Amino acid sequence: MSDEEGHPRRWAILVALCAALLVIVVDNTVLHVAVPAIGDAFDASTDQLQAVIDAYVVVFAGLLITAGVLSDRYGRRRALVVGLLVFGAASALAAAAPSVWWLIAARALMGVGAALVMPATLAVLVVVFPERERPRAFALWSAVASVGMAAGPLLGGALVDAWSWAAVFLINVPVVTVALFGVVRLVPETRAADGRGLDPYGTVLVTAGMTGLVWALIEAPAYGYTAPAVVAGAAVAVLALVGFGVRQRRSATPMVDLRLYRDRRFAGAGFAVAVMTIATGSTLFVLSQYLQLVLGYSAFETGLAAVPLAAGVVAGSAVGGRAPARLGARACIVTGFTVTAAGFAVLASLSESGGSAAVSIGLGLAGLGSGIAGPSATSTVLGAVPPERAGMGSALNDTHQQLGIALGVAGLGGLLATVYRGKLPDGLPEDAMSSLGATLSHARDRADGAALADAARSAFTDAQSVTMGVGVAAALTGAAVALLALPGRTSPVVAPEPESEEAGQPGSQRDAE
Repeated sequence: MSDEEGHPRRWAILVALCAALLVIVVDNTVLHVAVPAIGDAFDASTDQLQAVIDAYVVVFAGLLITAGVLSDRYGRRRALVVGLLVFGAASALAAAAPSVWWLIAARALMGVGAALVMPATLAVLVVVFPERERPRAFALWSAVASVGMAAGPLLGGALVDAWSWAAVFLINVPVVTVALFGVVRLVPETRAADGRGLDPYGTVLVTAGMTGLVWALIEAPAYGYTAPAVVAGAAVAVLALVGFGVRQRRSATPMVDLRLYRDRRFAGAGFAVAVMTIATGSTLFVLSQYLQLVLGYSAFETGLAAVPLAAGVVAGSAVGGRAPARLGARACIVTGFTVTAAGFAVLASLSESGGSAAVSIGLGLAGLGSGIAGPSATSTVLGAVPPERAGMGSALNDTHQQLGIALGVAGLGGLLATVYRGKLPDGLPEDAMSSLGATLSHARDRADGAALADAARSAFTDAQSVTMGVGVAAALTGAAVALLALPGRTSPVVAPEPESEEAGQPGSQRDAE
């Protein structure tokens, strides 16, 4: 395999990697529509149902960096295979769960598998594709992820209606089987050429730090930013991550090379994407309440309303995969983020009297912008990372996005709740002000319930507009960071040949047959 031509089967390898990615991404969204059925099946409390969702997200985000380093050390294909096996087995265990606690544990185990799979997919793409083709490969990778996110609620709703909540987990098994076949048959084994060992203390510190940070960000909106458990999680995160940073600076062979953040390409593109995902990460969460509780959509109709977002990403990716060669990465990122900002501006204009067309236009523009910017942002971040550390670089890229999503859910979710409470009529009990759903439920028992319900829907729509306005600012901030931090043209990065599993020397590669 030459650096200029890439792996001869690279496009088939991409298909296999997208199949592995698809099952991970779908699981992020497919479960939400099954939550009511799970609650009925196990008589689960709200906190337990939240734990079913959060167990996957927290473990997944907490293990990303460790998993990326492991894939560099022991092999990216091996990480993919192990991750898919763990994910598939955990899915089967979740489908057979006899109790809600069993289900929570199985979801956490699924997070372990997902953490092994996600960074390895990007790391393999960096190795098998030449630098000039990576934007197109990343565009297809992003399009598959977006289609999976949009398909999740639709697939989940259909499976729950046709069978039961267990189907949303059991469907993972055949998909994992297909992905495993493709990975074993097509994906070559690659690993870091330096063969550096794993730092057990650093592994514990970064895993504890990232887990504590993501957990605190997710739980803060529900329990309050000063709740003892949230403060404890944040304290663990700060202490562990500071300790990890000190250890990495003193190490001759660090797990994470913090000097990458001195590179304008890596730091600029990574920060821009993180800021961007602050807005995009909470968009569907906010809009799903608007569509169902303000406009009266069903769960399935709400899922359909998200289709323009995925369609926009697919269309944008077709542009974003080719435009960097002509315009440069910076121009694509700035243009994409600006288009996304326009989408959020449309969503900020929604009213309580209607707006389904505006929702479609806003989500379509937001998706289009993400599709245009995403391939260039990913290529820029990973282009600054030595190819032999592609697993670590991919994990950092995924971590930037996960932190942005968590910050968006925590920050924008808190802003939504604060503005909403401030616009409600005076005199309501505390528990009736916690959410739009709680207020509407309280309104059913009052003589002036219709007027209160109208006021609540108006208050929520106003709060949503403020939140989407912040989304506009976040997208434009990302565009400004990219414009100021990134060079007009990113310099090409020539990838050395990956290390052969048998020879153990740089420059050779074994194809999986």
